[in-house]
Amino acid sequence: MGMTISEKIIARASSQPGVKAGDIVWANVDVAMMDDILGPRVEIADRMLELDARIWDPDKVVIIADHYTPPANAKQAAIVKFTREWAERYGVNNYYEFIGPCHQIMVEHGHVLPGAVVMGTDSHTCMGGALGAFASGIGSTEMVGILVTGQIWLRVPETIRVVWSGPLGRGVMAKDVSLATIGEIGHAGATYKAVEYVGDTIDGMCMDERFCISNMAVEMGAKVGLMNTDATSRAFLESRGMGSGFAALASDDDAAFWRTLEFDATTLTPRVSCPHEVDNVAAVTDLPKGIRVDQAYIGSCTGGRYTDLAMAANILKGRKVKKGRRLLVSPASKYTWEQASKDGILQTLSEAGAVILAPTCGVCVGLHSGVLADGEVCISSSNRNFLGRLGSKNAQAYLGSPLTCAAAAVAGELIDPRELL
Repeated sequence: MGMTISEKIIARASSQPGVKAGDIVWANVDVAMMDDILGPRVEIADRMLELDARIWDPDKVVIIADHYTPPANAKQAAIVKFTREWAERYGVNNYYEFIGPCHQIMVEHGHVLPGAVVMGTDSHTCMGGALGAFASGIGSTEMVGILVTGQIWLRVPETIRVVWSGPLGRGVMAKDVSLATIGEIGHAGATYKAVEYVGDTIDGMCMDERFCISNMAVEMGAKVGLMNTDATSRAFLESRGMGSGFAALASDDDAAFWRTLEFDATTLTPRVSCPHEVDNVAAVTDLPKGIRVDQAYIGSCTGGRYTDLAMAANILKGRKVKKGRRLLVSPASKYTWEQASKDGILQTLSEAGAVILAPTCGVCVGLHSGVLADGEVCISSSNRNFLGRLGSKNAQAYLGSPLTCAAAAVAGELIDPRELL
């Protein structure tokens, strides 16, 4: 019997010739990532002191201050300061702050490689699966064990194979693929499963689009969201100075899958996730007419990459954000910000009336830089729309593609973005 991608990675990490779904193993961790919100300040620092412990390998630890940056108040500033000083105290040289959401920084700076086991104290760590890594979010207590031993206890997950076939239509983006998949599987339908995305639709996507899809695998409860390692992923790694010669990772033809789902991309239309659950998915054209939008947000580690900003600029060029509405744009990283600025994309967005923010998690998690007031409605390209996620519990949040967000900013209400293309 052949193995799936996740089984191959875990077999290597546990020094076994092969594993199967349901096996319990101790796996060596290649990279451990912590952020400021669920990093050293949350239990980890105290437990390390209690154990009088040192980090097993500081060079394999990455710490990124992204949720509270730029700090909006003294408490947030103190958290970032604590995180920075903790990293220095424990000899963690891979420390980043103020340059964007952790998952984007991880892939841009070479901390995620095909076949690696990557564990992070943030649920969307699964984004690294787009590069063929077994990347997953864990709790702070579990991270203490990794920091001290370099290992993690894992149950080998069953795999759901998601096949997307055919080209995407005009005005349809990777976010629509992600939402359609989540709408079908449900918010808990992939709990502790590996979700493997394959098919010529996925093969034809650039890495920006692939990252968007893997990022949201956890919204189905998935442990990881994996994709094959191919020429596109290798080219991305090489472009970021990460060398070459990576092994091609793909499931064996005779691998066992828990479930296989097939989707036709040619029939897919723009989708939105309606309040207050990510799997409450509908076609934009099926929504009631005239749903007012007070704020549109394009950004985060899900929807703020270069391709996302460029697509939004295509709609906004020569148009204006509707009076009385607001459009916030937060590039996914400092690198993305600089590239979009150099190519005139940020200028186009700004001229249309967008407010260009720093690369941050602030809006996505409702901490700063654009939270919602009572009664307000937002359409966001981020990954969650839970009650109170973006601010007030009396606000409503829809999720959509950057194109759908840009179109809503112009119209002042939810519309099919294809109307403006």
